[in-house]
Amino acid sequence: MPILYVRPGCPYSHKVLLEAEELGVTFELKNVNDPAIADELVARGGKLQMPYLVDEEHRVEMYESDDIIAHLHESFTPKP
Repeated sequence: MPILYVRPGCPYSHKVLLEAEELGVTFELKNVNDPAIADELVARGGKLQMPYLVDEEHRVEMYESDDIIAHLHESFTPKP
């Protein structure tokens, strides 16, 4: 299951979550308001920016909501 680091109230995190819901994609959500999770994100991605996607199945880690949404469409939309 992909992991998504988010901050409640963040419009970019919300945008990704809405698109994922439409696609039927679920995440393990990690709330960076928890200092330990924030430290984990910085250790993993290098900066405290949300959202941050970790998709081990597709070997992808990325910031930027539009890039994450494009990845979700590419990787989780059924192919004809």
